[in-house]
Amino acid sequence: MSGLTDAELAAHLADVAGKLLLQVRACGLMSLKALGKAGDQTANQYLIHAIAEQRPADGLLSEESKDTDARLSKSRVWIIDPVDGTREYGEARTDWAVHVALAVDGVATIGAVALPGLDLVLRSDQPAPLSPAIAPPRMVVSRTRPAAEALRVAEAIGAELIPMGSAGAKAMAIVRGEAEIYLHTGGQYEWDSCAPVAVAAAYGLHVSRANGSPLVYNQRDTYMPDLLICRPEWAMRVIELAKA
Repeated sequence: MSGLTDAELAAHLADVAGKLLLQVRACGLMSLKALGKAGDQTANQYLIHAIAEQRPADGLLSEESKDTDARLSKSRVWIIDPVDGTREYGEARTDWAVHVALAVDGVATIGAVALPGLDLVLRSDQPAPLSPAIAPPRMVVSRTRPAAEALRVAEAIGAELIPMGSAGAKAMAIVRGEAEIYLHTGGQYEWDSCAPVAVAAAYGLHVSRANGSPLVYNQRDTYMPDLLICRPEWAMRVIELAKA
């Protein structure tokens, strides 16, 4: 892996971690809870050790590792989610992801989101043209806990709701042209959105808080209340409705 750019490294790590997760699941003979734990631990150990070896001077924030203050003094911080959508992973669905991102001075700068169930890796250094948007818009929401604000906005604009699993899968649905809007107001953490935001921004999508303010990463408190990833032509309308 030596000699790889940051973007190449992120994509490689996300891809390999995704393949490891598929191998763990193929072993079988585990409950959904045990499978999720085994997958999280396997992918996390691979990612944190690879990043420590390849970028030893950088900070690290992972959902599956104990957080420390060491990253707060770093300009460059890798933010990872080894399994985004543990339930979907355990159920052998395709709407789960692996997130590998690099935040530079609080900005989601480099990102790769692997969708192992679809054998895809979306990356910030290889954006493709957006497909034509359709009307009325399609809006991705949680398949188990759709947020009331998202449902209200969807009703106001006449959006078709598309239930989906992980945050990464939802965000990549916008990138891939399968939907136009992803509005989340139920609370997440930095690892849930950093890689998807970096990829979405590289593709030319709008990324922000639900009120339109910037998304800032590598904070002491990693909780992020809300998120908007959408086609640029829908951004102002959704922000206005989300504020109402």
